[in-house]
Amino acid sequence: MIRPAVRTASRRKPFDVLIAGAGFAGAVLAERLAAGSGSRVLVVDRRPHVGGNAYDHHDAAGILVHRYGPHIFHTNSREVFDYLSGFTDWRPYEHRVLADVRGHHVPMPINRTTLNRLFGLDLTTDADAAAFLAARAEPVDTIRSAEDVVVSAVGRELYELFFRGYTRKQWGLDPSELDRSVTQRVPTRTSTDDRYFTDTFQAMPAAGYTAMFERMLDHPNITVELGLDYADAVREVEVDHTVFTGPIDAFFEHRFGALPYRSLEFRHETHARRRFQPVGVVNYPAEDVPYTRITEYKHLTGQVSPSTSITYELPRADGDPYYPIPRPENQALFKRYEALALARQDVTFVGRLATYRYYNMDQVVGQALATYRRLVERGIVGTAPVAPSSAALA
Repeated sequence: MIRPAVRTASRRKPFDVLIAGAGFAGAVLAERLAAGSGSRVLVVDRRPHVGGNAYDHHDAAGILVHRYGPHIFHTNSREVFDYLSGFTDWRPYEHRVLADVRGHHVPMPINRTTLNRLFGLDLTTDADAAAFLAARAEPVDTIRSAEDVVVSAVGRELYELFFRGYTRKQWGLDPSELDRSVTQRVPTRTSTDDRYFTDTFQAMPAAGYTAMFERMLDHPNITVELGLDYADAVREVEVDHTVFTGPIDAFFEHRFGALPYRSLEFRHETHARRRFQPVGVVNYPAEDVPYTRITEYKHLTGQVSPSTSITYELPRADGDPYYPIPRPENQALFKRYEALALARQDVTFVGRLATYRYYNMDQVVGQALATYRRLVERGIVGTAPVAPSSAALA
């Protein structure tokens, strides 16, 4: 299969919709607007590539690496999986994570194997593990913070070992200062299931995320311009409607002040060895280790090579915005921007940064598909019997 190149053309041609951002939200909406409604779409992105944070590429060693850290696809949504399957084949992959704790590599999320290995136990049933955790749990009357979630479920020792240091590094804040949703995302298990996710559909795009995005955007009604910021594009093109997927506070020129985001630094290395670590990701919860995790991509891609490529992930306060910081005062500030957004009938805000929420990839795809349906229902775009994207015919 030949991967089609992203089409670029003069933005002086007429367009119906301008989309800021070529990540999941922008690419899905571009494809649906073009193929489902016959809209002429201009997609702009300030980065020199499509795919947003899911962008991947082959490095000098020929390993398919993720420039912005590991992106593992998983979903329980048949709709989302079937939609993306129109633009990629899949490689089955069940993600496994180990945590480096007390000199041991133990499964994360915490499961029965974790407890046995860490404490020298011989728990043989789910009931045994549940009883062990219940004996250590410190119930909290009202669970408000990320700390409360973990301490009430597994006690303070496991909280300190697995969560406190990791969270402080990741967010620059103590778990007691963060919304409970931060640690609710990581369950505790009493079984020996060591998969990080338990979703119905777990797989990686066979040719990579970038190839999937290129196929998604390969439609005669879609024009993509890379290395172009939305603020510059909007001065040069007139459209009926805009889809904005960047930071909502930036769109409104930080009128009420900047929304807090957490950023990341990635250090990529290639090593002349077949394997670097036993699984795709190893977490490092200890605060005296500067990085939070190391990813080895050959586990994800299934590639065979005498060399291997890895990425160290180091959280940062400054840099590109990756994670909205879940605190009540930040949500209150977002609500002020959301009120401005709701008043703009000519702009639709979609995606993690534009709605200031932490979404998985499949959730962003689902949000974009639902947004397209709402645009049709509101009469902002219509439906037209146009030819599907070329990828759907491949």
